[in-house]
Amino acid sequence: MATRKNKKIEVTVIGAGLAGTEAVYQLIRRQIPVRFCEMRPNRTTGAHTTDLFAELVCSNSVGSNLPDRASGLLKEEMRLLGSYFMDVAYKYRVPAGNALAVDRGAFSREITRYLKGHNLIEFVNEEVTKIPEEGIVIIATGPLTSPDLMKSLEKRLGEGHLEFFDAIAPLVSAESIDMSIAFKGDRYGEPGKGDYINCPMSKEEYLAFVDALLKAERIPLSEMEKSERKKYFTACQPVEIIAESGIDSLRFGPMKPVGFADPRTGRRPYALVQLRQDNLLASLFNLVGFQTNLKHGEQQKVFRMIPGLQNAEFVRLGQMHRNSYINSPELLEPTLQLKKDSRIFFAGQISGVEGYTESAATGLIAGLNASRIIQGKEPVVVPPETMLGGLIHYITFSGHKKFHPMNANFGIFTTDGKLKGELRREMIIRSARKKLREFYDKI
Repeated sequence: MATRKNKKIEVTVIGAGLAGTEAVYQLIRRQIPVRFCEMRPNRTTGAHTTDLFAELVCSNSVGSNLPDRASGLLKEEMRLLGSYFMDVAYKYRVPAGNALAVDRGAFSREITRYLKGHNLIEFVNEEVTKIPEEGIVIIATGPLTSPDLMKSLEKRLGEGHLEFFDAIAPLVSAESIDMSIAFKGDRYGEPGKGDYINCPMSKEEYLAFVDALLKAERIPLSEMEKSERKKYFTACQPVEIIAESGIDSLRFGPMKPVGFADPRTGRRPYALVQLRQDNLLASLFNLVGFQTNLKHGEQQKVFRMIPGLQNAEFVRLGQMHRNSYINSPELLEPTLQLKKDSRIFFAGQISGVEGYTESAATGLIAGLNASRIIQGKEPVVVPPETMLGGLIHYITFSGHKKFHPMNANFGIFTTDGKLKGELRREMIIRSARKKLREFYDKI
């Protein structure tokens, strides 16, 4: 099948999430025609709510923007490599302190408009149930890959796929937040100024909230995915699961009050719930760290116990969904190619990375390497000393005792052990920047 320019299509990208859209962009920027497949909205995932490309499901934050943080370093590397995801994210940035957060709707609409209208892209709006037998294929179907395609992948890969569960947090309308109780502020920031809205709790309010949270009804697993057991990814544990680990687990976790003073009392609250801006109009805020699997009626009842949210209008309630990923250390090369069939690439969360930025980053490399093959060049391996290369090295390293999804972090690097703490991090950052510049010059 040909594109509008009658060029032969040699690459198929499956999945219009962050990894898929980034991979497609890397191909078309090099003038390579692409067949781009996405099943939504004809077949839904249970977590996505729109038919837009690159929909951000769990949060509007894509992590720290500080250059001395792992997520910030990864963003720096992606920008140098020409990431489309980064360009659009900064275009639609909303206030979030030192984090990069975006207006979700504007972000996804921009990417959808551009890619759907591009003359090098043949968009196919239907479910792909098996891997195409011809041409290069980039599988970027994400953690919510359809059951039919997952069965096809299992048969093709000859390896059982792994799975875990993830949860998303509720959204509330800004106008429904009681600002006579809640207050604006960043941790350790100037009182009354900042990007977050904070809801302070007394000891009595906190204990009552935790008690109600633990007693609230949850959605039975059989109603969701009919799987045998739950496997939560640590960074996205439902708030009720965190609460089960101890009475103080929430106020030492997502409800940590350190660095704040309640304007009404001038003292540190016993606990505190933060809300982060979710769109450019600042009309929506999400409850930070409040991913949940409570039944919807229970969510409204329990979360309205939070001071300042007693009259909250919930624009979206939390939900939980199954996330699937392949056993990448056994299956993938550091180029993100399948060992058994080098024409097939995997990118995004299905490859075992966790996080928005990380997903887009692997899509970038899959798209880059697919382009190089079409151009008659060898695919490249990103230096493992870089944050992006270190992440890919982690998910393709065969020495894991047990493989779990991974975010960008400084713990994935092996050092000589002589340097600790800040000095070790500074060394890693310096080395990463040097190695990425050398890598960039070669591609």
